[in-house]
Amino acid sequence: MRNKFLFISMIAVFMLILAACGEQKTTDEDTSTDSKKEEVAQTQDDSSDENGTRTIDYLGESYEVPDKVERIVVTGAMEAMEDMVVLDVHPVGAIAIGGKFPELYAAVTDKAESIGEKIKPNFEKILELDPDVILGSTKFPEEVQSKLEKIAPTILVSHISTNWESNLNLLAELTGKQAEAEKILSTYKADSEAAKSSLTEKLEGKKVAAIRIRGGQAYVYPKEVFLNPVLYGELGLEVPAEIAKAKSQEAISVEQLADMNPNYLFVQFSTDENADAPNALEDFKKNPIIQNINAFKNEQVFVNVVDPLMEGGPAFSRIAFLEAIQQNLDK
Repeated sequence: MRNKFLFISMIAVFMLILAACGEQKTTDEDTSTDSKKEEVAQTQDDSSDENGTRTIDYLGESYEVPDKVERIVVTGAMEAMEDMVVLDVHPVGAIAIGGKFPELYAAVTDKAESIGEKIKPNFEKILELDPDVILGSTKFPEEVQSKLEKIAPTILVSHISTNWESNLNLLAELTGKQAEAEKILSTYKADSEAAKSSLTEKLEGKKVAAIRIRGGQAYVYPKEVFLNPVLYGELGLEVPAEIAKAKSQEAISVEQLADMNPNYLFVQFSTDENADAPNALEDFKKNPIIQNINAFKNEQVFVNVVDPLMEGGPAFSRIAFLEAIQQNLDK
C-alpha cells in the first residue's frame, strides 16, 4: 500500500512539473509573439513616416507632397531652374533648350535628364522618371497642368517677378533648405541697400533702361518684369515713361527708344531667340538713330552683362544683375 501511495505521489509531482513547463512555454510564446508584433508595428510606423505626406502652402494654395522630396522634375518654369542653381538642388528632370541643357544651369543638371523643351513637356519621360514633385509654370494651360497632376503632385511656379521670394522659399521648403534661402535673401537685401546708397546721387536725373532683342525686334517690359525690378524697385531709379506705360512685353521702335534717350542702356541678346535674325544686334547698334542716343554717344551701353537666358525676376538673376550694375555704373 505504501508503495502504491508513493507511486501516485510521484505521478502527481510529474504532472505538476509538466503543467509548469507548459505555462512557461505559453508565456515564452506569448512574449515572443508580442515582441514580433511590436517589431512589425514599429516597421509599419517607420514605413509610414518614410512614405508619408505633408502639406505646404504657396501663394495662397495648399499642396500635399511627400515628407521626403528627393526626385524633382522641372518643366516650363525657368524661374524654378534659376532657384535650383542658388540653392544647389539637382533635379532628376529639367528643361532643355534647343535639345540641350543651357550652360546657365550646368551646376545642377549633372544628374538630370531632358523632359522636353520649355513649353513642350514630354509627359512620357516625366512619368518614366517617377518624380516626387513636378514644378511646372503658371504659363501652362489647364490641360497641361491636368496631365502633370496625374503623374505626381504638381505645383505651378509663378512667372511674376514680384513672387520671387515665395518661389525661392517654396523650393527651400520642399528640399529642407530654408536656412540657405534665408541667408540668400538677407544677403541680397543688404547688398541692394548698399548699392542704392552708392548710386542714388550719381544717377539722379539719369535714365537707365533695359531692353531685350527677340526675333530681331527690341522690346521693353513693365517696371515689375524682366531686369526692371532691380533698377526701379531695389535701386529706386527713375522709371522712363515708355516703361511705365508698358503692360507686358512690348515692342519699341528705334524712334521710341531715341525719344526715351536713356543715359545708360542694358541690352540682352540671345542667338537662340534670334535664329531668323542673327545680325539683329549689330544692325541695331549701327542704326544712325540709335547711335544718336546718349547711352551710345557716351559708350554707356552694356550687352549681356548677365546671361541672356536669365528671367530677371528670380534670386539668381537679381544677384547677378545687381553685381553687373555695380561693376558698370558705380565707377
